Amino acid sequence: MVEKNISKKLYAINDRPAAEYYLGMGLIMLSALTFSTAGLFTKGVAAGAWEVIFWRGIFAVGFTVCWSLSRGTQRHNYKMGVSGIGIAVVGALGTAAFISSFKFTSIANVSLIYAISPLIAALLAWFVMGERISVRMLIGCLTALIGVAIIVSGSLGQISLTGDMLALWMTFVMALTMVLYRRFPATPTAGPAILSSLLLLPAALFFGAPFAVKLSEIAILAAFGLLFAIATVTLAEGAKRVPSGQTALLSSLETPLAPIFAFLLLAEVPNSATYIGGALILMAVLLAIRREAPSS
Repeated sequence: MVEKNISKKLYAINDRPAAEYYLGMGLIMLSALTFSTAGLFTKGVAAGAWEVIFWRGIFAVGFTVCWSLSRGTQRHNYKMGVSGIGIAVVGALGTAAFISSFKFTSIANVSLIYAISPLIAALLAWFVMGERISVRMLIGCLTALIGVAIIVSGSLGQISLTGDMLALWMTFVMALTMVLYRRFPATPTAGPAILSSLLLLPAALFFGAPFAVKLSEIAILAAFGLLFAIATVTLAEGAKRVPSGQTALLSSLETPLAPIFAFLLLAEVPNSATYIGGALILMAVLLAIRREAPSS
């Protein structure tokens, strides 16, 4: 009987890494689903990018504070350390580019360009932490990079090129955030998310006119803030449990969802370059994401 109990305890201990891995996968996929709606909220209102950033930030902070208080982790919001502050600054830069990109280019372009984050995250993780890059992932990421080049080529000479470049910057920043959470897993999630939104409020007030936005649109942006808070927290928690390159790949599952939502709800039809490049990116993601979970 004693041996049986010991065996059960050992199994639970050994199985914990795999359980954490699968929990991380689920959290990242939930984050991808919620992030895929960002373009709909941004393009679904007449308010400009800075106005969207302001109200999304206000409500995201409110929801995130409520979440942290409900978990009894409010003290972490003020004890983030250097890593938390760094993640907040990086996140603020990424958010500004992310929201603005939708105002210049199509939702499909933004979501498909974001799919190259596995390449950036994997390379950064290798450089910072020495994480191994598998041949399959490397091939998949390089193929995705070619797909992005095709998408961007379709925007040459157009205003959408600005949006594509902002999306590229956002992709780099998001990949860096994943790596930082992987490198410093003790960093809290709520604190950096709150600080990231707060850092953007002065700029939004200076460059935009948030108090001129209609109440009906503010209500829409309140929902955006809630979903953004959920996406940010679940991505950060998932990134602590899954290797950086694979985190980026799983989060890229929003890639096929966002253009579908844009077509169904906004009647947004991508150009031919987006179709061709997007097909390559999706093939690359499917190739690279096939990876065995950590053994128990």
